[in-house]
Amino acid sequence: MYDPATMTKTHWKNPDAPRPPTPWDEITPGLWMGGHVYADADGELCPAVVTDEFDLVISLYTRPGHGPGPAAEHLVGEMPDAPLTAAQLDTVRRLADTAGRALDAGRRTLVRCYYGYNRSGIVVAQCLVGRGATAEEAVGLIRSRRSPWALHNRLFTAYLDTGLDAAFLLAGPDPLP
Repeated sequence: MYDPATMTKTHWKNPDAPRPPTPWDEITPGLWMGGHVYADADGELCPAVVTDEFDLVISLYTRPGHGPGPAAEHLVGEMPDAPLTAAQLDTVRRLADTAGRALDAGRRTLVRCYYGYNRSGIVVAQCLVGRGATAEEAVGLIRSRRSPWALHNRLFTAYLDTGLDAAFLLAGPDPLP
C-alpha cells in the first residue's frame, strides 16, 4: 500500500504469507507482537483492535479505529516493510529500547504492524537482543511464538545478524530533502 502523501510503501501483500490466526501473541512475559488484521476460524480477514489490553502499544503501521484505548501509551514509528534508511533503523533501535524499559517497569507491551510479522518482528527481536539474546535466538523465539512467517523479510534478519548499530552506520546518512 502506498501512502499518497509521501509515496512511501508502508506494507506489501506477500501472496505466500498466510494471514495470522491471532491478533497478537506473547513472545516473552509482558512482550506481545501482533498486527492490525488476523484471520478468523473461517479464514476471513478481521480487524485487530486494541482497547485496554496493553499499557504501551508501539505501532509501525497505523490504521484509524484500531486503538489503542485512551489509557494506553501509544508510540508510532511508521516505516516500510522494505529497505530501511538510517533514520528508520535508528527508530527501530529507539522503539526496541523503549519496549525494554517498559518491560523492566512491568508494563504489558504490544509491538504491531500490519500482519505482525516483519516490522514488529525487527523491533521485538532488537528488544530481545538488548536483553541478552543473540539475533538467531531472538528470531527463533519470535517464529516459535508468533508464526514461522515472522521475520520472513530477509533484509530485516540481515540487519539483526549484522547488528542494528552496524547496519545504521552502513546505511549512511539519509539524503537531504
